[in-house]
Amino acid sequence: MLRKQSLALLGAGAALIAGLVTAPSAQAAAANPYERGPAPTESSVTAIRGPFATSQTNVPSLGVSGFGGGTIYYPTSTSEGTFGAIAISPGFTAYWSSLSWLGPRLASQGFVVIGIETNTTLDQPDSRGRQLLAALDYLTQSSSVRSRIDASRLAVAGHSMGGGGTLHAAASRTSLKAAIPIAPWNLDKTWPEVRTPTLILGGEADAVAGVSTHAIPFYNSLSGAREKAYLELDNASHFFPQTSNTTVAKYMISWMKRYIDDDTRYEQFLCPPPRAIGDISDYRDTCPGS
Repeated sequence: MLRKQSLALLGAGAALIAGLVTAPSAQAAAANPYERGPAPTESSVTAIRGPFATSQTNVPSLGVSGFGGGTIYYPTSTSEGTFGAIAISPGFTAYWSSLSWLGPRLASQGFVVIGIETNTTLDQPDSRGRQLLAALDYLTQSSSVRSRIDASRLAVAGHSMGGGGTLHAAASRTSLKAAIPIAPWNLDKTWPEVRTPTLILGGEADAVAGVSTHAIPFYNSLSGAREKAYLELDNASHFFPQTSNTTVAKYMISWMKRYIDDDTRYEQFLCPPPRAIGDISDYRDTCPGS
């Protein structure tokens, strides 16, 4: 009888311990229902492909309004719930193919991504900003993957005039969760109306949109942004995002995860800020103590 009672007590104790072990993860999931994928590591945010298998579908220009079509990349998983979405614009005279490496790389980390074609390759930043927003509206309202998207968690990014358009889009739609202008070009240098957490990527040797006259003034003017950061790539030209780049991917993934998914597990890659060494020549942000 005593032996049976002892075994019963041991069993109850084991159940209690198991409950204590599993409770924090359940509480974490309840606290942030937007986390997608396993806990990140340095190798996971620098990998060419993330934890999600992806697929893609073309968007013909004839079937959409407000932008010139493009390509959608999305996680194929249906067990994780919905995902946040990102619209990305190429730059002046360029096509989506110039940035297309970003599509599957970001989608494999748990995002739906649309790389847009612009109405014309000569469209100016304000037009590209409107087209980014039109692409997000298409994604969430009409696209074949709309059921996979959480329409409350959207973001924009773009290169060159597409980066300038990213600022226009964020200023126009303050509900956006994240914005990443890449080597941005815009005649308007001040953006205090932007509320969206914004990461600006610049190239130290950019001769088209020099960081001293574009990226840095843009960053300095973001007085209304909830969070902001500026990362400058050492000796990089204006065209650095047109080639697969591990540093660009790492910080884009970390920023989008932190602010689209509200996933604080990625804060370790943003705060404390990285030192200006290696391929990073300058980094500024609003991280406490930076």
